[in-house]
Order: sequence, then structure tokens, then C-alpha cells
Amino acid sequence: MIVQVICTVCFLAVNTFYVRSSFDFLKADDMGEINQTLVSEFLLLGLSGYPKIEIIYFALILVMYLVILIGNGVLIIASILDSRLHTPMYFFLGNLSFLDICYTSSSVPSTLVSLISKKRNISFSGCTVQMFFGFAMGSTECLLLGMMAFDRYVAICNPLRYPIILSKVAYVLTASVSWLSGGINSVVQTLFAMRLPFCGNNIINHFTCEILAVLKLACADISLNIITMVISNMAFLVLPLMVIFFSYMFILYTILQMNSVTGRRKAFSTCSAHLTVVIIFYGTILFLYAKPKSQDLTGEEKLQASDKLIFSVLWGSDPHAESYNL
Repeated sequence: MIVQVICTVCFLAVNTFYVRSSFDFLKADDMGEINQTLVSEFLLLGLSGYPKIEIIYFALILVMYLVILIGNGVLIIASILDSRLHTPMYFFLGNLSFLDICYTSSSVPSTLVSLISKKRNISFSGCTVQMFFGFAMGSTECLLLGMMAFDRYVAICNPLRYPIILSKVAYVLTASVSWLSGGINSVVQTLFAMRLPFCGNNIINHFTCEILAVLKLACADISLNIITMVISNMAFLVLPLMVIFFSYMFILYTILQMNSVTGRRKAFSTCSAHLTVVIIFYGTILFLYAKPKSQDLTGEEKLQASDKLIFSVLWGSDPHAESYNL
């Protein structure tokens, strides 16, 4: 309920407060021959020109999407109905599962429709919603993965204090703060991006309204957007990654001090699974969003963009359950 309220509030904030900037602040020589007509929709090229590949990707993405919905749905239901799973680690797991469903559902269905029907246009408001959910879910998952690492640190390094440090109030509060922070970050990034003037060119060389590809179409200075994205990357990528790094340094030290071979194997198994998820997730995010500017996607680069699409879908199919296997 808390998660849904936060998502709803943040979403309404985007639709209520974002205002399209006028062209008054643009200099005449900057306009050149650019068409000053406001862009009301965008055209997502995707893999246009590769019909056979589109069919293959449609089938692949559809299967992956169904696996995401079924797998995460089962995990959420199990964590709610089974009282033995009412623990901090499964609470975070349920949050991640719900987040993955929201993230993939914000972009994958429209991508599937465009692949099978060749309908590639998306409205301005639809692009805004897609961008908001993409940023909100990605930012929140970064923070939740950091909390999962801290959870493993406390469980392995301070097992006796685990119920005290990660009490119900504590882990519910941290999860709520993660969702709220991710939503606020997404509101800021979406506001700053969609308030820019878009004149003339409305073609996005991507499958979704990826913010870097959208910023490339703006006919105004995007320095402020770049600055806010750098700050966002520091807060939502670097800081949680530092928490994960130092948590696992302490975990590694504690594991090496264990005398029991079984205990070491058990701890290593849990940590290695979670680290795999972290590496895949952060590697994907860095690949997609760490660059300050999108590159032109033509020819073979469109096929590279298809890899980005697959990676983004994989965000929703991370083996979160394995990171907590005991």
C-alpha cells in the first residue's frame, strides 16, 4: 500500500507540475531553419528496416516478459501468504519483485506492440510516463540493492543483533524512503527533460523514451540536465555501490574468520548469488545511463540498441530469490 501511494503521488506530480518551456529564451541564430512547431509525439525507430530480426525479438521479449510477470507474481504472493517469509529479506525481495513488474510493464508492452504492428509513434504524455517510471524504478532498485547488501552484512557479521537493527519499523521505513527518493529523483529528471523545447525532429533512435535519446532532440541548452544527471548518478549509483562494496568487505573478513567449512560455503553461496545480481544490474545501468549524451544509432548501432533493450528487460528477471538462498 505504501509503495502504491508513493508511486501514485510521484506520478501525479509529474503530470501536474511539468510545463513545456517556450521558445522565447532561444536566440534567433540558434533556431536556424529548425521548425518551431511543438512536438506532440515522438517516433521510436527501434529496429525499423530489420523485419526478420523484429519477429525474433518480439518472441524473445514476450517470453521474457511472461517469465517476469509469473515469477515475480508468485514471489509476491508467496511472501504475503506464507507467515514464515515475513522477514526483512523477503520484504525487500517482495519490493524488488513488485518494482520489476512495474518497470517492465512501463515499456515492454508498448515495445511489443511496435514490433508486431509497426506502430512506432508515442504521444508526448506517453513518453513522459514511460520516462518517469523507468527512472523511478531504476533509482529505487539501486537503493534497495544497497539495503539488501546491508541486510546480508548484519545477518552474517552481527547475527545476534539482526532482529534489533532490522526491526519491522526499520526495514519498512528504509524501503519507503527508497521508493520516495526514487520517485523524487524521477520527478526532477523527467521535469527537466520534458520541459525542454523539441522542434522539428521527433525521431528517437531507440525502443523506448530513454532520457539520453530524448535530450538529444531538444533544441536548447541541456547543461542543467547533464548536471542533474551527474548528481543523480552519484546519489543513486555511486553511494549504494559504496555501501555494497564496504558491506561485502566486512562480510568477506567475517567469512574468512569462520572455522566451519559448511558455514563458509553457505555464506559464500549467498553472497556470490547476490553479487551476481549486483554486477548484472549495475553493469546494465552504467551501460545505459552513465554516459552524458546518447550516440547516433544507425546501421550496426541499431543492433547494439537492441542489446540495450534486452538488458533493460533483464532488469525485471534478476534472480533476486537466489541472493537470499540459505
